[in-house]
Amino acid sequence: MAVYKLIPECKDYIWGGTKLKRKYGKITDKSPCAESWELSFHKDGLTKIQDGRVLAEVIKDAEKGINCKDFPFFPVLIKFIDAKENLSVQVHPSDDYALKNENSFGKTEMWYIVEAEQGAGIYCGFKEDTDKETFKKKIADGTVEDLLNFIPVKAGESYFIEAGTVHAIGKGCLICEIQQNSNLTYRVYDYNRVGADGKLRELHIDKALKVINFKKYVPTTFDAGDKKGERTVAACKYFRVKEIKLNGGKEFINKNSFTCFSVVAGKGEINGEKFRAGDSFFATAGQRVAISGKATVLITDLYKKKYYAGIDIGGTFVKCGIVSDDGEIIVKDKIPTEKEKPYQYIANNIAKLVKRLEKDSRVEVCGVGIGCPGSVDSENGVVVYTNNIAWKNIPLKAELEKLLGVPVKITNDANAAALGEYSLIKDKYKSMIFITLGTGVGSGIVIDGKLFEGYKSAGAEIGHQVIKINGEKCTCGRKGCFEAYCSTTALIRQAQKAMQKDTQSLLWKECGNKIEELNGISFFAAYDKQDKTAQSVFNKYIKYLAEGLTNVANIFRPEIILIGGGVSAQGDKILKPLKRKFNSLLYGGTKYAKVELDIAKLQNDAGLIGAAYLNE
Repeated sequence: MAVYKLIPECKDYIWGGTKLKRKYGKITDKSPCAESWELSFHKDGLTKIQDGRVLAEVIKDAEKGINCKDFPFFPVLIKFIDAKENLSVQVHPSDDYALKNENSFGKTEMWYIVEAEQGAGIYCGFKEDTDKETFKKKIADGTVEDLLNFIPVKAGESYFIEAGTVHAIGKGCLICEIQQNSNLTYRVYDYNRVGADGKLRELHIDKALKVINFKKYVPTTFDAGDKKGERTVAACKYFRVKEIKLNGGKEFINKNSFTCFSVVAGKGEINGEKFRAGDSFFATAGQRVAISGKATVLITDLYKKKYYAGIDIGGTFVKCGIVSDDGEIIVKDKIPTEKEKPYQYIANNIAKLVKRLEKDSRVEVCGVGIGCPGSVDSENGVVVYTNNIAWKNIPLKAELEKLLGVPVKITNDANAAALGEYSLIKDKYKSMIFITLGTGVGSGIVIDGKLFEGYKSAGAEIGHQVIKINGEKCTCGRKGCFEAYCSTTALIRQAQKAMQKDTQSLLWKECGNKIEELNGISFFAAYDKQDKTAQSVFNKYIKYLAEGLTNVANIFRPEIILIGGGVSAQGDKILKPLKRKFNSLLYGGTKYAKVELDIAKLQNDAGLIGAAYLNE
C-alpha cells in the first residue's frame, strides 16, 4: 500500500480554457484544456501514476487498500474543470433510472469553487416549481436560463448537485468536481454550439425530461463550522469531502477507506514529496500520510452516514426524530403518549412512528435510542420506575427490538439530553454537566466523553442533593432538595408566596390577578419592569442555584456546566448574576481549573439527538 501522485487524463471540450495548463501544472498537448480527470477509474479517462502505470491496474487486486466493497466498482471520479465559456445546461439521472435504461450508474456531484472571475456563477435547479411543458417551450425559444436559479460564486464555496438537478457551470469558474464514477450526461441546451465535426452538439431532451426534478431548488448544506481549519463540504453515500486549511503540518491515517488529496491552493509537501495547487495524491486505506505547508486541500474518502431514531418519552407526548450520526435531525414528529394504556400499546405506537418517519426521511434506521423519565436500567433496557407514566419494571428495549428489528438503547431523559448538548461541544470539552431547570431539576454527567450513570444507572440525580436542611419538601420525600428550590416549579411557588405578602406587586397584574395563573413568562415580565418583589425572589433563586451548582462543581470539577430548561431561555439575565455568585463560591476560586457556565443550545431537540447518540 502506498501514496501515489496522480497524473490526470485531460479533455479538450470546446468550452474550456487554458488555466489548468498555465496555472495548475497540467502537462498535455490538448487545447483547450477543459478538464483534468485527477482520480478516475472510468474507461473514458483513466488516471495514471508517475511511472506511467494506470492507477486502477496498480491497485485492482488490493480491495483492502481501497475498501469499496459496498460498490460494484470504484465509486468516485474527481476533476478540475476550467470553464472559459458556459457549459451546457444538463442533468444527470439517478442510479435507478440509469441502471434500468443505460446500463450505467447515475451521477450525483459536488462543486468546490477554486477560482471565480468577476460576475461568474453557476446554475442550479429552478427558481420556482415548473413543469415539463414550460421547460420544453423555454428550450425551444432559447430562454431556458430564465427558469434556472443563478448563483454568483466565489472561491472557497461548495455546492452539492443531486442527480435530477438541472445545472450548468458558468463561464469564469474553475472548480474541483467530486462526483460518482459516471460519465452519463443528458444535455438539454447548448447555445447552438457546434462540435469538432462541424455539427450541432447532440441534445438529449426526451431522456432529460424523464429524470429532471421540476421542484424549486433548495440547496443542500453541510457542516459550515470551521473546526481547527477543517470543515466538511459534502457528504453522501458515494463520497465525503473535507476542506483543510493547512498552515503547518498534519498527519492522516484512514483505516476505513482510500483517501484522495486534491490541492486547490498553496504549496507544501506530502510524505516528503513537494506539491503545488492542482496536484492530486491517492492514499490506500491504512496508509499514514504526513502533509505540511500553507495550502488549501480537499480530502475525499468514503463515508457511509448512519441514521438513528431518537425518542423522547414524556407524560403527554412521545417525540421522535430521525438523526444522522453527525447530529442532523432529518425529520421529526410527535404523538400522544396515552399513558393510561398498557406499555405494549404505547410501544406499538412508538414503533409505528419510527417506521413512518423512516419512510418519510428515505433513510434506513440502524438503531433506536430512547430517553425516558425516571429510573432506567440502561444495561438491560428496563424502565424501573417513572411516575410520569406510572411504569414499573417495563422491558421497553425487548419490546421495541421485537417490533422494529434493530438495536434499542435506553437511558434517563436528562442523560439523553446531556449527550445531545455534549455533541455540540465535544471537540472542546471532555467533561460536562448538564442541568435542566423545568418541572423538576434533571441532570446528566459526561466524564472523559462518556455518559456517567452511576450504579445500575441510578445515579446523576443532582436535583436531589440537599441545599437547605429541613427546607421545602421535595417530590422525592426529602426536605431541602436542589429541585425544591431551583426548578421552574419552585421559582413560581416562591413567587406566589411573595406576592401574597405584597398586594401591590406587578406580579398580580402580569398574571391577571389569578395567582394560580402565574408562570415563568409572567414572572419575568414583572421582573423586567423592575418589580421589587419579583427581583427579590429572583435574587434568592440565583443564590440557591449557585449553591447547588457549586456543590456539583466541587465534587466533579467538570470543564463546563450547561443550563437548560424553561428558565434558561432568559439567557444572560440568569447567566451573568449566576456566574458572579458561582465563581465566588467555587472551591479554590477560578484561577486553577476554572469551571465554565453557559446556556444549553439545543433546547427541545437535545433529548432526540442525545437518544440517537446512545447507539454511537
